[in-house]
Amino acid sequence: MHTNAHNDNPLPRRTLRAVTVCTTRERTATGTPIATPTRARLMTPAITLVTALVTTLMMSLATPHAHAVEYNQVQAAGSSITFRYQQMGVDMDGKFGRFNSRVSFDPAQPAKASASIDIDLASIDTGVKEADEEATGKAWFNTKAHPTASFVSSGVKPLGNNRYAVSGKLSIKGKTQEIVVPASFTTQGKSGSFDGSFTIRRSDFAIGEGAWAKFDIVANDIVVKFRIVTSAK
Repeated sequence: MHTNAHNDNPLPRRTLRAVTVCTTRERTATGTPIATPTRARLMTPAITLVTALVTTLMMSLATPHAHAVEYNQVQAAGSSITFRYQQMGVDMDGKFGRFNSRVSFDPAQPAKASASIDIDLASIDTGVKEADEEATGKAWFNTKAHPTASFVSSGVKPLGNNRYAVSGKLSIKGKTQEIVVPASFTTQGKSGSFDGSFTIRRSDFAIGEGAWAKFDIVANDIVVKFRIVTSAK
């Protein structure tokens, strides 16, 4: 009795072995799997995108100040210079009504910034007319001989968080001192504001001579506070 066994594979074993060997040789002839061309096609857009991003980044680094903004238009209306001192232990305030300031400041290049201020000392306002007249006299500011006080910057050092150390020369009553002024810079729209304060000793500038040279009535320290408002060009 003959039984016909059903064979699902129509090819003889030798043929199958030959096909398997050929397939293996095709896969290993170049040492690269057959699927590699497909992977390459998939990776090509990604490589192109990365290349474009790197190129854009390099171009932006090459021209970091292409869109720099320079604040150099001083707005007198919003600017102010005030001062505080102690007289017989009591805090006293005052301000100067007239001053001219010039600023050139690019937040992207703070090292290139410059600033100068000229204060009309005769515009002092202590709130008391007699005190104002006394302050402009020879013993104090002597405005007839020295009508203005001035500050001219020589360098700007960034401290982080929009804070800066502005070094320069302060001249009052014919005497000049090197000082460092701490200042902050804030923006609102196209306007920028410089705010800060510093302390001077009136004895360094002969502010208060003769009977006023002592500090028993008027203290030696004077705190100067400023706000300079600018707009972008």
